[in-house]
Amino acid sequence: MKSTPLSNTHAVEYAQRMNKVLDYIDQHLDTPLDLPTLAEVAYFSAFHFHRVFLAWVGETLGDYMWRRRLEIAAVHLAANAQATILEIALTVGFGSSEAFARAFKRRFGCTPSAWRAGTPQRWADELASTRLRHVNSNLNQRHSKPDQAAAPGTSEDTGLNNLEFKMDMKVKKLPAVRVAYMRYTGPYGAGVNRFWMENFVPWCLANGLDGVGCYGIGLDDPGVTAAAKCRYDACVEVPANFVAKSPAGIADLPGGLYAVGDFVGTVPDISVAWTELLRNWLPSSGMQADARPCFEYYPPNAKYDPRTGVLECQICLPVRSL
Repeated sequence: MKSTPLSNTHAVEYAQRMNKVLDYIDQHLDTPLDLPTLAEVAYFSAFHFHRVFLAWVGETLGDYMWRRRLEIAAVHLAANAQATILEIALTVGFGSSEAFARAFKRRFGCTPSAWRAGTPQRWADELASTRLRHVNSNLNQRHSKPDQAAAPGTSEDTGLNNLEFKMDMKVKKLPAVRVAYMRYTGPYGAGVNRFWMENFVPWCLANGLDGVGCYGIGLDDPGVTAAAKCRYDACVEVPANFVAKSPAGIADLPGGLYAVGDFVGTVPDISVAWTELLRNWLPSSGMQADARPCFEYYPPNAKYDPRTGVLECQICLPVRSL
C-alpha cells in the first residue's frame, strides 16, 4: 500500500515532539537513557519510536546519543580546564575514563587529553579563519558595489582590529525565563539570520510578541558538530500562561550565574566574540562554564541595522565558581 506523505501540520507536530526528545537527551546525558522512556517523552509508541527517530534525525537512537555524549564532552574538555577527564566522562554518561578515551579517540581521532591540549591552537585557527572570511566578504562586497564602499570611520569599516574581544564581562545572577521557541537546523551564520527574518520575527508579530526580549541559543558547537546537524533556537520571552501556536514550542531557560557582556557587531563577529570569551576571559576569570546553554539576549530596545548587519545584544555564558 502506498504511504501518504505527512501534511505540513503533522510534519511540524512531529518536529516539535522530536525536539523534545533531543532536548531531553541533552539534559540527561549523565543518566541511563532507554527507548521506552524517550518514546514516552515524545508521545510515541515504543514499538515504532526507533524507526521514527531514525527517519527524522537520520541516525539511530544509539548513534545519536553516542555522538552527543562525545560532542558535549569535547566542549567541556575545551572550556573547563579544571575538570578532570574522569569527571567529564561521568558527566556525559561514561562509566570509566578508559571507556571514554576509547570512544573519544574513535570519534575525534585523538585522546581527550590531546584534544584539551590542542584547544588553544584550534581556537586560534578558528579566529584566523573567521577573520579572513570576514575581510574577504567585505572586499567582495566593495568590489561588487564600488559606489557603496564605506568611507573610513563608518560602521562598515570593520577591519581586523575591530574584531578583537573588547567586551566588559560582568558576572550576574539571571532569573529563569519562560520562552516560546522555534528551531533551526543547519549551518550557523547567514542561515540563522534568514530564519529570524523569514520565520521567527513574522511568527512573533502574528502572536503579539513584538517589543519583547528575545534570545538566540546555539545548541551545538560548530567546531565539533557537523554544520548540517547544528541546532539553533530563536526564542521570545512569554508569560506563564502563554500557549504557543504551531510551529513554536515552550521551554524554560534556566537562571543562575552568567557572565554577561554587551556586544555590538555583525553576525560573523559574534562567532569571534564567543571564541575570544572562552579563550581569553574565562581562563583568567576564576570561573568555569557549566552545562546550561549559552545564549545571546536581545533586549526590546536592541538596535539592528539591516543595511550594515550591525546588531546589539548581550552575550551570556553560564558559569560557576572553580
